[in-house]
Amino acid sequence: MEIVDTHCHLYSEEFDGDRDEMIGRARERGVRTFYLPAIDSSSIPGMLKLEADYPGVCKAMMGLHPCYVKENWREELAIVEDWLSKREFAAVGEIGLDFYWDRTFEEQQYEAFRTQIAWAKKYNLPIVIHSRNSMQECINMVREAQDGTLKGIFHCFGGSLESARQIINAGMLLGIGGVLTYKNAGLPAILEQIPLEHIVLETDAPYLTPVPLRGKRNESSYLTYIISKLAEVKGVSEEEVARITTANSDRLFKL
Repeated sequence: MEIVDTHCHLYSEEFDGDRDEMIGRARERGVRTFYLPAIDSSSIPGMLKLEADYPGVCKAMMGLHPCYVKENWREELAIVEDWLSKREFAAVGEIGLDFYWDRTFEEQQYEAFRTQIAWAKKYNLPIVIHSRNSMQECINMVREAQDGTLKGIFHCFGGSLESARQIINAGMLLGIGGVLTYKNAGLPAILEQIPLEHIVLETDAPYLTPVPLRGKRNESSYLTYIISKLAEVKGVSEEEVARITTANSDRLFKL
C-alpha cells in the first residue's frame, strides 16, 4: 500500500529529537511521499534541508501562511517570490486566510493570498489553502481566480457538505486528516456523500493527531488511522482508499 502525506510540517522543532526515526516509521507503513508546506522565511532552511536529505521523498512547497502576514508581510512575500523564480516547488502553500486568532491584518491577508494565487498560475503550480474561520471567503477567492488552470487542496477540510461541493466545483480537492476521526466533527456524514476522487490525505503533523492517539504529537505514520476511518465511512477497503487518494495527489503534484 502506497500512501502520500500531502501536508506535514516535518521540519518543526517537535521532531528535532527523532526526525529520521519518525520518517522511517512512516515509510515502513507505506508513506511514499511527504509534502512540506512553508510557513514563513524562518521555516525555509529546515524544510529545504529535509528535501535534500530525502530526495524525491520529501517535497517542499513555497508560500506565506496567513497567520504570518504581519507588519513585514511585503518582505516575506518578496522572499517567496524570489524562491519561486529560482527553482521548482511542489506547490504554492500554505496560503489562504485565517480569521480565528486575529483580524488585524485582514486586508493584507487578502492581498497576500491573491498575490500568491497569481504566482501559482504563473508557474503552473497547485495551491494549498489554509481556511480557518474563512472557508467561504477562501472559496470566493478561488472562484474569482479560477480560469480553468488553477488546482489545489483545501487543507484540513472540516466544513459543510455545501462547502465541500463548492470546493469541488471550484476545481479543488479536499485535504482530509485527523479531524475525520474526532467524535463530534460531523465529517464522516459529509464524506459519505463525496467520491474518493475528490479527496487527498494529510496529517498536518505535528498537529491534529487522529483518534486513538489524540493529545499526542502527530506524525505521518498515523495516516493509517485516517485511512482506516475513511475506508469505514466509504464502505471500501483500506487499499482502495490508499490507491485512489494517492492517485489524486500524484495527478495534482504531477508525479
